[in-house]
Amino acid sequence: MVTIRMRRGIQGLLAALIVATAWAVVAGGHPRLVDVQVIAFNDFHGNLEPPTGSNGRIGQTVSGGVEFMATHIASLRAENPNTIVVSAGDNIGATPLISGLFHDEPSIEALNALGLQVSAVGNHELDEGWWELLRMANGGCHPTDGCQGRSSFAGARFEFLAANVTLDAGRAPADKLVASRWKPSKGQPPTLFPPSTIKVVGGVKVGFIGLTLEGAPKIVSPAALTGLAFYPEAAAANEQARALRRKGASAVVVLIHEGGDPTGRDPNGCEGMTGPIVDIVAAMSADIDVVVSGHTHRSYICMMGTTLVTSAESYSRLVTDIDLQVDPKTRRVVAKHARNVITSRDVPPASVETQLIAHYRPMADKVGARQVGSVLATVDRAGDESRETALGEMVADAMLEASAGVAKGGAQVALVNIGGVRADLTRPAGAAPGTPTPVTFSDVFNVLPFGNITIVKTMTGDALARLLNEQFDQRQGRWEMLQVSKGFSYAFDSTKSDGQRVDRSSLTIDGKPVAMTDTVRVAAVDFVWTGGDRFTVVKEGTDPTTVGDVLDEFIDYLGRHSPVSPGSRGRVHRVR
Repeated sequence: MVTIRMRRGIQGLLAALIVATAWAVVAGGHPRLVDVQVIAFNDFHGNLEPPTGSNGRIGQTVSGGVEFMATHIASLRAENPNTIVVSAGDNIGATPLISGLFHDEPSIEALNALGLQVSAVGNHELDEGWWELLRMANGGCHPTDGCQGRSSFAGARFEFLAANVTLDAGRAPADKLVASRWKPSKGQPPTLFPPSTIKVVGGVKVGFIGLTLEGAPKIVSPAALTGLAFYPEAAAANEQARALRRKGASAVVVLIHEGGDPTGRDPNGCEGMTGPIVDIVAAMSADIDVVVSGHTHRSYICMMGTTLVTSAESYSRLVTDIDLQVDPKTRRVVAKHARNVITSRDVPPASVETQLIAHYRPMADKVGARQVGSVLATVDRAGDESRETALGEMVADAMLEASAGVAKGGAQVALVNIGGVRADLTRPAGAAPGTPTPVTFSDVFNVLPFGNITIVKTMTGDALARLLNEQFDQRQGRWEMLQVSKGFSYAFDSTKSDGQRVDRSSLTIDGKPVAMTDTVRVAAVDFVWTGGDRFTVVKEGTDPTTVGDVLDEFIDYLGRHSPVSPGSRGRVHRVR
């Protein structure tokens, strides 16, 4: 009979044997697994201060702002000394006034302070030209405006990576090339930035590959990309992954500025995932362990085959905590998981970021505090079932008013790409009913930060109908809906095939049908006219008239119509 005392003695002996065996394994040259933590984010877009409206929430939790994001990152880093902080791009570009006014130097300084180490290049990093992004990386004052915020600008302390973007010195503008300090790597393709890097943590090598979406030329001004060429993401990743494995990398992480669209809203799920990232990851090799993605401003955690795929929404509202267990002997990841962490504002703000904001805020206020209008209710970018947004259509109305006269361009219709409208015009929840809330220049700049120009061109009714059909045919289930001005209306059926969704007989201007042979004067921003968001029919526009800056047009509109409220929509009718 085995007594309780005997059983306890046996259990103690077994425990001692397990400990002794484990020590013998370690002492015998078979090291324990190494826990590596990767903290990731994407689409920061210069949100130094807490974003407002729908940009400042995850569900019902207020979140975001670099002061709080930095605190959450520091807390996660404290859990594991083997930590690397990375980004999937769009950290700068399309930024609020406090960053954009200073050519995004404050955002680079803020990211330096929170410990960012590696970043992919997003499309918005290229908004002011690849030469300006090189200045962001290398430092130096702006060639025109100088250093507005400080006596000098040191540049990024983190690495930019772009494995699938090359620069042809023969095609690049000579003056930009001279000023850029770009030097191609010897014996390597002339990439704009290094394609990959290796970081050593906990004694193991972790390789990182940076990728920019191949379709960047369709959504960035061509002038900003002169000399650049973009190549398929997966092929570039696979090539670099092989090279990193040869160099001894035990884990390979891809940072890609491209993403997907889940149907669910769980920040840690990926129900109904569609979008370019699905096919890109499917084409990646088994050498790649993790893909940190972005661009679509969605949050998800997915296993696609054996690859862990993550994204952390946008505007500093989430960070992704990725945990890898690495076997140093086999140089392979044996376990991996991730979770998205809300950067809630119920933590102490990081003092270094608070001080940085305090340095730039007074200078930004000199420009941004001027009142330009008022609102009676929040005017937001939330779309209805037809993807109409109150704020997008208000901007379209402003463009139409600015360009409707014959001397101004004779516009009959104005169209706005919704991606160009970046923030809500918010009204505080506690404001007294019926009392106007001021709208400042800073508020409007945050809505329209790109400096886009309104241009009016002539299109046939047929071309206009085909342009509207292109809204639905853009990207694997994603609609790129144009916001339309008052007086213009049409209907669509989402169940029909590409090119057939818009009912041509439904197009009307001020209640009058638009015949396919009619000519229509159409106002749109320069980004759209140059083929941005993959619109191709725009090339058929003729007789251009340049009207002016969209930001100025919207400010003038608010001056004439304030206090404003969200208008009734119903300009676009979804049949099914």
